[in-house]
Amino acid sequence: MILPDGYSDISAGKIAAVVTHLEMTATPARRNDPPGAPSGPWTLRKVDTPALHWYRDLHRRVGEEWLWFSRARMNDPELAAIIHAPGVEVYALVVDGRDEGLLELDFREAGQCELVYFGVTAKLIGSGAARFMMNRALEIAWSRDLSRVSVHTCTFDHPSAVAFYQRSRFRSFRRQIEIADDPRLDGTLPRTAAMHVPIIE
Repeated sequence: MILPDGYSDISAGKIAAVVTHLEMTATPARRNDPPGAPSGPWTLRKVDTPALHWYRDLHRRVGEEWLWFSRARMNDPELAAIIHAPGVEVYALVVDGRDEGLLELDFREAGQCELVYFGVTAKLIGSGAARFMMNRALEIAWSRDLSRVSVHTCTFDHPSAVAFYQRSRFRSFRRQIEIADDPRLDGTLPRTAAMHVPIIE
């Protein structure tokens, strides 16, 4: 079968997404916090030397629905080598004494900061918590001597992710196709995760 121009086969057991890379190269104009912040229901706390079981639990609760799988596939030494590395900072968004959001910043490249992971649990989507956390993330990042802050998202993520980052003053500069083994087929994530992404067997 000859495929039309622009089409590519995806093998059984694989998933494919469009990845959008975004950046900002100067301190942005500050967005207003959502109503009730910063003295409202959310606080952001830095987690020094995160316990691996704690990180895995929060990463799963925030990212399972969006097929965050790369860290889930790492063994403990591999994961610790990243999240305990000098220049990597992990934060939790706290609501009513419970960690409900994950922010991971990577400052290891001089003059750069990457928002490696950014997200809140399902119950906080649409509440303003993500905007609160993004405002804090940008305050932390641009308090350093930087020339660039970057982030990437993909079509497995929340459908409003790109627009959210653009409202936060990021601009998209590159798009790529990512093809990977479906983490729901090897036990990395449950088969019920991310029902918006079809399983191809």
